[in-house]
Amino acid sequence: RIAAAIAAQASATGSSSPEARGEGPSSAMEGVQRQVESMGLCAVKIGTAVHIAKGFRGDQNRARSPLSPMDALAQSLSLALQLISEGDSRLFGIVLLSLRVSLSACVIGAVAGLALGAWLAVARFPGHRVAVWALNTLLALPSVVVGLVVYLLLSRSGPLGSWGILFTPTAMVIAQSILVVPLIAALARRLVLDSLAEGGDQLQSMGAGPLASAGLLLVHQRLGVLTVLLTAFGRAVAEVGAVMIVGGNIDGLTRVMTTAIALETSKGDLPLALALGAVLLGVVGLVNLVIAAAQRDGDGTPRE
Repeated sequence: RIAAAIAAQASATGSSSPEARGEGPSSAMEGVQRQVESMGLCAVKIGTAVHIAKGFRGDQNRARSPLSPMDALAQSLSLALQLISEGDSRLFGIVLLSLRVSLSACVIGAVAGLALGAWLAVARFPGHRVAVWALNTLLALPSVVVGLVVYLLLSRSGPLGSWGILFTPTAMVIAQSILVVPLIAALARRLVLDSLAEGGDQLQSMGAGPLASAGLLLVHQRLGVLTVLLTAFGRAVAEVGAVMIVGGNIDGLTRVMTTAIALETSKGDLPLALALGAVLLGVVGLVNLVIAAAQRDGDGTPRE
């Protein structure tokens, strides 16, 4: 339609051109050329606008028709298998960093938490019940609050700002360690109390003091301690609020599995976010299999 309009306009212009009125042919042709060029420019602009409008309507249609839950789940599982089978370097880097940070936090938390739990199980002092109540309350400690506290301590204006470890994996380990210490301490205290009820009198008759008895019982209940540490690892590796605040989710430096999932969800890439979640569950499941294998005797029967 635009081409026909250009031709009609050119004919009309030619009939009323200076040549038809007896003027020179060159000026008439120049007038027709200017008209055609101006109309061609308008046609280009109109065509561009139509193309943009069609693209916008297509984007709207795609936005109005998201993937169904089952399609998104199937696509995420397929994408997770594809990332693992292709050996995606970025994915393995994120997984290794997640394991390194969470395992380091569990080791630090185990040293502090087991000692604190064993001491609270056998110690008797004024305010003991208040201390136990505070420990149980810290089991619900929000990870975002821990992240904010650690951020304020490690920021440049904070008391530990001179360390210069904010937005590093070290800061993430500190935040996760604070999160898992109350969990390990509370479970270890309960484990020692139950063990003391069974064999505490025998240890006391052998001359073992309260702290020595608690330590020996923790060694005897090493499989229970292993379960406690596995629970703490699950708490650490699934945490996102604190590591997002103190780590900054920097690609290649502080990005772990949970922060990568949060990032892809905010970008609207739900299949990739679900795929990363499936990989995270697979990693935790693999750790569970290792723990289960360690809890079995050589003949394959579970240990009591």
